[in-house]
Amino acid sequence: QAEEELKTAWSQQAEQLREMGHRERLLRSDVQQARKQLESFKTQVMQVCSPSAAGSTALSVTEQQVIERVRQISDENQQSHKREKSLQKELSSRLAKEKEVSANIEVFKNSLQKLQ
Repeated sequence: QAEEELKTAWSQQAEQLREMGHRERLLRSDVQQARKQLESFKTQVMQVCSPSAAGSTALSVTEQQVIERVRQISDENQQSHKREKSLQKELSSRLAKEKEVSANIEVFKNSLQKLQ
């Protein structure tokens, strides 16, 4: 009876090991697929961020390079927004001055017409 119990236990252990091996193969496959997706994503990011780097070197781009390029683009974007706000303020100021000058010209025209 002990021998039967040992055989049953061994059989169960063997089945568990086979199942664990199967799970390990699935996990390795998932990890490999995730790595391929990451490389593809890195390549796509670099193609968008830096078309000149999208050639044969795109696959050797490191995560740090991608992060740095995205950070650089973000900084450039913020600077552009600041510049745009500055230009909008300048434009508003010039438009206000133009309106003031136009109003002064109208007053001057009216004064000239009255004098004539």
